[in-house]
Amino acid sequence: MSEAAMQAEPTSASFDVLLRHLKDDVRPASISPTKFAEALDYAVQDIAELAHVHRNTVRNNPYSPDLQRYMRDVIRVLQAAADLRGNVDEALFWFRNHPIRDFDRKTADRLVAEGKTDAVLGYLKTLEASATG
Repeated sequence: MSEAAMQAEPTSASFDVLLRHLKDDVRPASISPTKFAEALDYAVQDIAELAHVHRNTVRNNPYSPDLQRYMRDVIRVLQAAADLRGNVDEALFWFRNHPIRDFDRKTADRLVAEGKTDAVLGYLKTLEASATG
């Protein structure tokens, strides 16, 4: 998430701030791929690769069901990670960089791209249960 966007909100670490930031300006029920790429520090072509869509889809058809589904899956994982890690910044770093031992040391971003969102969410739920009990 950009420095300016974080400073604009007093509770910048909240997940709701991130979600509002990702909202598309034209179609409010959709996620803006450009804002998504900015928030996760991805190049636009990286989003296309991870979502398994053509590189032009991100710019020419940002409402593609496959692209929107991928971004929504990422958001689901980020919310769970933010709940567990305590803030969005930590969740974003974890999502992009932390190799998960139980998944052959792949990162959550790679696992979501492979369609394993529910497995990552299950993993986070297990971690949360361990932390609370």
